[in-house]
Amino acid sequence: MSGLTTNDMTLEQVKAAVRAIPPENHFVWDGVDEDDRPATAEEMRAGIEAAKRRRGRPAGSDKTQIALRVDNATLEAFRATGQGWQSRMNQALGEWVKSARG
Repeated sequence: MSGLTTNDMTLEQVKAAVRAIPPENHFVWDGVDEDDRPATAEEMRAGIEAAKRRRGRPAGSDKTQIALRVDNATLEAFRATGQGWQSRMNQALGEWVKSARG
């Protein structure tokens, strides 16, 4: 396992320590701070499903991942436009190709 070791407990020791917490010390939401509210089972399922979704290119896409060197100023300009900058860069290159062909 990578990362820093923060204590000498094994996973089984940690699990046993958690199980040993008396029920009166379990978290109970006070109904005041919505940020502290535990997630419902439905919210947990939705979160798990969202985490499972594959990131990146959708299936059937005709795009190919490459390594491309561009000027820092060009890259910064596209990144400054926010999320989706790679798609906008692809669109700009596509428009250039169309205009270059005549």
